[in-house]
Amino acid sequence: MSETSQAGSVLQVDQLRRMGERFPDEPGYRVVGEGQLTFAEWDRDSNRLARGLAALGVGRGDRVAVQLDGRNGLRWVTTYAAAHKAGAAIVPLDARLSGNEVGRMVAHARVTVLVADERRLTSAVALAESEQSPLEWVIDADRSPAASGGADDGHRIRWDDALDTDGSPHQVEVGAEDLADILFTSGTTGNPKAVAIRHTNASAIPNGEPLWSGERWLHASPQSTFAGVSFVFTPMKMGMTSAYLPKFDAERWFDVVEAERPIAVFLVPAMVQLLLVHPRFEVADLSFVQICSVGSAPLSPTAVDRLQAKMPDALVSNNYGMTEAGSVYCLMPQGEAVRRPGSVGKPLPPAEVRCVDEDGTALPAGELGRIELHIPGRPREYLDDPGSTAETWVDGWLRTGDIGRLDEEGYLYISGRAKDVIIRGGNNIHAVDVENVIAAHPGVAEVAVVGVPHDVLGEDVVAVLVARPGVALDADDLRAHALEQLADFKVPRRWEFVDELPRNSAGKVLKNQLRIDLGASA
Repeated sequence: MSETSQAGSVLQVDQLRRMGERFPDEPGYRVVGEGQLTFAEWDRDSNRLARGLAALGVGRGDRVAVQLDGRNGLRWVTTYAAAHKAGAAIVPLDARLSGNEVGRMVAHARVTVLVADERRLTSAVALAESEQSPLEWVIDADRSPAASGGADDGHRIRWDDALDTDGSPHQVEVGAEDLADILFTSGTTGNPKAVAIRHTNASAIPNGEPLWSGERWLHASPQSTFAGVSFVFTPMKMGMTSAYLPKFDAERWFDVVEAERPIAVFLVPAMVQLLLVHPRFEVADLSFVQICSVGSAPLSPTAVDRLQAKMPDALVSNNYGMTEAGSVYCLMPQGEAVRRPGSVGKPLPPAEVRCVDEDGTALPAGELGRIELHIPGRPREYLDDPGSTAETWVDGWLRTGDIGRLDEEGYLYISGRAKDVIIRGGNNIHAVDVENVIAAHPGVAEVAVVGVPHDVLGEDVVAVLVARPGVALDADDLRAHALEQLADFKVPRRWEFVDELPRNSAGKVLKNQLRIDLGASA
């Protein structure tokens, strides 16, 4: 085994080594309420686990999956670094997946080792015992002695026993084009797809020698998501500690933020909505926040305005990205969100964004079209799925499936997914445009707009709403509000009131599920 890699500084885990050498006693990753790892501890423990993985037969090009509850976040990030040090690709799995779902993903990604905790051990070991599964070993990462007691069996090994005693530097030789991560998409419009991410396109932020600030970047997205994975190494590259809130709760979030005063926070729209309707939002001191990044889905202009007012010195941005895009980020300079309501910012070079018509012809500024992204270097692809890859990446451009426009200065506006275009009586209606108007109503906490089949019109427009606490919403009042800003054919004729919207682990609204539910209740 080599102690260096062909990829050199391309490996993100090399940044952890640097931090372990330069800032050994500084907190590298913290799970709020559960503990933290210093950079030296994180580097050492991941070296020990990497050697342990090798003893289980893991080598260059193999796949290691991790499915842990948020409270086990420190073992999650240790596994993430260790897999790369062992030369393997890491496969993060949503902690909420069923055994059958895990089985399908393990088979597709050809996973040989799965790190799991108590809730998932029985199904994981059963999977390893199946002759139809590639899984050979399950590492029991639960921290409870009672749960992890007993002897290791033919497919299960306890966390402590999987760690080698040698914590010195370790790295299996890998290349820049080797697989680093296999991330499954959120599956809001269908079954999740496995995106193959190579070391050469794993991050837009290069390794370096950061100035250590000791500040914290707080996030609460599940570690298995694109955002969660990004927060393993990104904060340290900017001289900060990654602080992870394992379960989002608005009350708890305010407690943590006010006590620790992080200079950067990451939220998804669902979290923002819960914060905005919470009584503490109006009285909380958030003036110290310098970066408030909102990702995974568009956020209404009203919500962006309220965040910016609460964080007057912060760069508040509704960022645009996706697992397939990888190193593409849009930045909203401070103050621009108010001037450009609905924009997610301006794409950062070297990435390019364009809007095209149905024939693939680039459209001029201001015209709605299908959004495509171009990322220099090797694009990502779907794992072992050349057909879907060829449909999604065409001539170097990624077909995002989103609809939007660019203004004269290059700022991007998202109108929604292509499948979110509702065709009602021959008129195209963009769901996000309707949602933004309804979301501005003072009694609305959240809203999702979908199209449902209609015998005459083809599709009709339905709004599904969550009211603010203590507010009784009225359909006639909402319709009158919408008619003030929308053409009548865009205004929903059906209004449904629910306690919460269905979402996946990344916080995105599951509109397919809404359509199914609406069909069942029609």
